[in-house]
Amino acid sequence: MMEISKIYPLDAIYDTLEDVPEDVKTNKRYAGASNWTVKEVAESVKQDFGSIEILVHSLANGPEVSKPLLETSRQGYLAAVSASSYSFVSLLKYFIPIMNPGGSTISLTYIASERIIPGYGGGMSSAKAALESDTRVLAFEAGRRYNIRVNTISAGPLRSRAAKAIGFIDTIIEYSMANAPLQKDLLADEIGNVAAFLASPLASAITGTVAYVDNGLHAMGVAVDSPAFAELAIPQTEKRKTPA
Repeated sequence: MMEISKIYPLDAIYDTLEDVPEDVKTNKRYAGASNWTVKEVAESVKQDFGSIEILVHSLANGPEVSKPLLETSRQGYLAAVSASSYSFVSLLKYFIPIMNPGGSTISLTYIASERIIPGYGGGMSSAKAALESDTRVLAFEAGRRYNIRVNTISAGPLRSRAAKAIGFIDTIIEYSMANAPLQKDLLADEIGNVAAFLASPLASAITGTVAYVDNGLHAMGVAVDSPAFAELAIPQTEKRKTPA
């Protein structure tokens, strides 16, 4: 059982306190909180724990995610990239100095980085593409300079609170169930297991990779539930009775 020793407030779109606009500093959202920029949190973690082995980036925000790209404002697009991809660069910049050699960093991406997912808008597909590109570059830089590994997990559709924000997660889950090689629900534990593997010494030679945890959906070139394939004998998962 994992024990959470401490929770730190963090707004990952701000690197240092000097970057924070005055109206944000005085916003009631931050009342009573302190040391919540990326640099300050890294300093707090160093003071409390000295060093770390693992860093997981599991955050994203696209204020205009429901808008098609052609209707996305410059502000909305840049906000999505800042919160969803550059934040990973910033976290590595400030946390790597307190990471032990051989440590592991992981982020979460999505197949919209390389395939068209209508409805996943607001610049979020671009942000995920940037995140995957940065993963490869950071793997080289962090590996050569600090012996730190950098990987990202491309998770399939999961009915999480964050996923519900796009408004059609149930439709995507149904699509995956119909078209993925493995016709089953994707579980949060399955994604967590891959993250645990990538963070462990078992993956000591793996860096710069996109690890797909999506029941194999990323490998498909066509939607086999399309009427165009109605005459083909598409194999289906057999429903086996559970032994009594």
